[in-house]
Amino acid sequence: MGAEQPETIAAIVAAHRAGTMTPAETIARTYQRIRDHNDPAVFISLRDEKDAIAEAEKLAARTDAAGLPLYGVPVAVKDNVDALGFPTTAACPAFSYTPAHDSTAVQRLRAAGAIIIGKTNLDQFATGLVGVRSPYGIPKNSIREDLIPGGSSSGSAVAVGAGLVPLSLGTDTAGSGRVPAMLNNIVGLKPSLGMISTAGLVPACRTLDCISVFALTVDDAALALSVMAGPDQADPFSRDRPLGAITPLPANLRLGVARNGQLIFFGDKKAEAAYADALKRWTALGAELVEFDLEPFYETARLLYEGPWVAERYLVIKNLLASAPDSIHPVTREITAAGARLTAAETFSALYRLQGLRKIAERTFANIDALILPTAPTAYTTAQVLANPIELNSRLGTYTNFVNLLDLCGLAIPASMRNDGIPFGITLLAPAGRDAMLASIGRVFHADTKLTLGAKGVTQPALAPLPASSGDEIPIAVVGAHLSGMALNGELTALNAKLIEATKTAPDYKLYALKTTPPKPGLLRVAAGTGASIELEIWSLSSAAFGKFVNAIPAPMAIGTLRLADGRGVKGFLVEPEVLGEAREITVFGGWRKFMAEGAKT
Repeated sequence: MGAEQPETIAAIVAAHRAGTMTPAETIARTYQRIRDHNDPAVFISLRDEKDAIAEAEKLAARTDAAGLPLYGVPVAVKDNVDALGFPTTAACPAFSYTPAHDSTAVQRLRAAGAIIIGKTNLDQFATGLVGVRSPYGIPKNSIREDLIPGGSSSGSAVAVGAGLVPLSLGTDTAGSGRVPAMLNNIVGLKPSLGMISTAGLVPACRTLDCISVFALTVDDAALALSVMAGPDQADPFSRDRPLGAITPLPANLRLGVARNGQLIFFGDKKAEAAYADALKRWTALGAELVEFDLEPFYETARLLYEGPWVAERYLVIKNLLASAPDSIHPVTREITAAGARLTAAETFSALYRLQGLRKIAERTFANIDALILPTAPTAYTTAQVLANPIELNSRLGTYTNFVNLLDLCGLAIPASMRNDGIPFGITLLAPAGRDAMLASIGRVFHADTKLTLGAKGVTQPALAPLPASSGDEIPIAVVGAHLSGMALNGELTALNAKLIEATKTAPDYKLYALKTTPPKPGLLRVAAGTGASIELEIWSLSSAAFGKFVNAIPAPMAIGTLRLADGRGVKGFLVEPEVLGEAREITVFGGWRKFMAEGAKT
């Protein structure tokens, strides 16, 4: 598997758009690689290959396919996240159920052109950082077979590390989206809490859970986040956190490093040396390293498993514990059963302490952009973990367990390959909402390492240039007759407009069919959450062309700022409300293209 094949999301989508590779060929390649990899413990359920290829062919036939940000990208999903057509097991056969619809995250991936090919193995009920606590077997680490794969998102990380898929979903309550990323030499993005909806996720700790992203590069992970991010009425823990833009490395970057003597490596001198080398790399990139006190963060981490949050894990499986305790992995059973004994008084006591620790963390970040910590202090073999399952698992969470309790976002990046063949990685941490900033600096660090991607020796591509900041190109969102392949699209292409992406509005709009020639829709902004997400395309025009285009727009159309599902704002078509008395509301179709295909017949 050489670098000449498209391996990253960016390269695969570019190949599909250029026609040098079809989505069906990419999907067939994925299944061949799964057969060649020959590890039945990676996937708990795998979609029928013919079915997946048929979906890829259907996708390629769509007129808007090339504008989809994940056009034809094969994706694997951790088996505690609902995906229509697959059972959800959480790695416990007795718990298995068949979901009636996609989780919100999976639905948004599919809408962006992704093709879901299977559900991946995990530490049962997402309890563990090791990847060995599953009745479906232990996925082999993609880098070194004797090492643990890392958990709980073991199968998802191995699937990306082994080159089976370029993108997978994990989850991350205490480090499950970061530790397996380090152990498989890939990127693990743990978003701000609430940024990706958890509707359709089997909870581990419901107040702390988030869906995470595994990819080969930071840019790929950030793209996947941009597709899934955005508020969701179906998730009471969802937050409206707009995702910022990827920017150049700041000139005055300040990164936090723990005070001398505070870091723990459990005697692993190679990991300690690798971390020191990573700090030198940051200094060479121009960052200023600022010391901070790590002890309050350690104290927060201890709260996660020694405090009342274990009761959240207990809540998920208490009925199963009562009715069929032997169906639960013995280590998972031992950890979660303790949750039944916690009192309300203990819970409030811990919440008070946590609030104090959050204030300390806020002060820490007052003059620091992000912290740099080892993703994990060391790495263990499967044999070592099976012999000492709880203590070694706990050690792996040294630098991860506190993150969601403190409402931080995180990005785990490969840093080096040790001379014993064990990968080492660092994690960048920042307050919630700084996800784009972490991606902006993390992408530069990862590129600077010149490490190959995952386990297959794939050469890391050069960093993609960021969009020019000259301001000459102006994006405009179109929802109707100007969509690609529709009646007025030629007005855009005549002005050399370029299709940037296909996406959706926030769920704050209603769509109407106007009585015009040719037929056009009218998009109306309504109160937040009282409308629907409407499909649209974003095109880019030079400032001169934008002026010409807007000047020619007839009433009752107007240009305003549309709010997208991921929180961005973009100029686009709206309608003057007074003309809607005679118009037919077509919001239920979700977009003009679907209305024209189906609704116009009725």
